[in-house]
Amino acid sequence: MFVAKGCVSLGANHGPDPHDHHHGAAPRIGIGGPVGSGKTALTAALCRALGSQLSLGVVTNDIYTTEDADFLRRAGVLDPARIEAVQTGCCPHTAIRDDITANLDAVERLEHRFSDLDLVIIESGGDNLTAVFSRGLVDKQIFVVDVAGGDKVPRKGGPGVTTADLLVINKIDLAPFVGADMDVMISDAHRMRGELPVIAQSLVETPEAPEVAKWVLAQL
Repeated sequence: MFVAKGCVSLGANHGPDPHDHHHGAAPRIGIGGPVGSGKTALTAALCRALGSQLSLGVVTNDIYTTEDADFLRRAGVLDPARIEAVQTGCCPHTAIRDDITANLDAVERLEHRFSDLDLVIIESGGDNLTAVFSRGLVDKQIFVVDVAGGDKVPRKGGPGVTTADLLVINKIDLAPFVGADMDVMISDAHRMRGELPVIAQSLVETPEAPEVAKWVLAQL
């Protein structure tokens, strides 16, 4: 679970995590997944769902543009000052897993601007099934796949699918049009992930992602 500001974790690991660079700061959740899976749409949905309850900040990652941050600002889901954009200039996983400095700097700017942050959402640039966040950057991570990639995606595995704290199968309203078998997709996801949770959703049908929002709140 997330560690509350200023509190000490009572988990099995009693010593300090050498990769934990943000003890005492606002909790952070990472959202990763392949290009086009719906990461930015999910980020926007969570901002809509949680923005009235929590003091939020968002960091987006794009390789050469600020497109995702610009989308969120235009959508009006948060005060634009609460949204920071990182231009990675490299493969997206590098900036969330290997050299997280640019993201840490963006989070620091948000925390300097808003001292009362309850949660920072960090959205990765679109990457592949191996993309995971450094635990020095986020406390929990969500991995997003969508049915347009085919119902085989969960069983292909990869660290994103198998180890993320939550797997979201997105755009389930498209399943009949792309020939994806949702029963197979969800069953394979549970088989690959064991007891880790899986949520299947359509942001067309539930635009505020209520199940994911509930999961996020439960981690705080």
